[in-house]
Amino acid sequence: MRAKAGRIPQEKLSNESNSNLQPSMTRRPTIGVFDSGFGGLTVLKALLELIPGADYAYFGDTARLPYGSKSVETVARYAVEAAHFLESHGAQLLVIACNTATALALERITVSARVPVVGVVEPGAEAASAASKNQKAVVIGTEATVSSHAYQKALESRGLQAQEKACPLLVPLVEEGWIEHAVTEQVAKIYLDEAFAGEFRDADVLVLGCTHYPLLKPLLRRVAPTHVTVVDSAESTARAVASHLRQFVLPGSTEEERRAHPRLKFFVTDSVEKFRRMGGRFLGRVIEDAEHVDLKE
Repeated sequence: MRAKAGRIPQEKLSNESNSNLQPSMTRRPTIGVFDSGFGGLTVLKALLELIPGADYAYFGDTARLPYGSKSVETVARYAVEAAHFLESHGAQLLVIACNTATALALERITVSARVPVVGVVEPGAEAASAASKNQKAVVIGTEATVSSHAYQKALESRGLQAQEKACPLLVPLVEEGWIEHAVTEQVAKIYLDEAFAGEFRDADVLVLGCTHYPLLKPLLRRVAPTHVTVVDSAESTARAVASHLRQFVLPGSTEEERRAHPRLKFFVTDSVEKFRRMGGRFLGRVIEDAEHVDLKE
């Protein structure tokens, strides 16, 4: 029964029920969140804001990032290892908060997992489809995510035309802490001017196809064309998870249970101190503790 749960197609998680899951889902479920590093903490932040009634286990594969320079087979192997690790720590639902892993390995992760899996691409595409009036969208992301064309395929399947633009300088600028720096604004403006050009000059949606980019959302709103709606795939993913959980969390929890603070566990494959220092910037709160783990190559 549990094996079937892991095979639910990602795009159906928000609107399909599966009675096989209900017996194992508790009033306070544990959600596992996986990323290659720090960016997935923006997804965790959105989840905490929208679903405070869950506990969370976050796995950051910081020793093996970036995933974008690695082969599909390697990314899939790393992601499946992380998924099994989170399952072993009680995760009843997995959120793949890494655009590269979602784009390159979601099917492999879903087949290998014993619990439902949600990626970041389909929720972002769904939100873009709902927001667009002229069915034209621009997607910005890393080289690996753009090269996979995962967002383009997801958007085109919903009847939207999509222009993808790789923005390789934005991630290091975010990690440097230059969130509101003039250099970052200039770089972002160049990228968006190139993306919103030609037949996509009138595109009315900008999809943030990288989990680092929510930190730049105020800046991107300033430099994007004024008619554009910014779609944050981290927020969209959190909404998809919330919709899914509403079907399976057992009823009858008390107000006190709903208001209790989530239990957070953090696992990283490299420096705990660096993760705590940089991670707080992405999560918007202090990371008190994190555990170092080694996964076999």
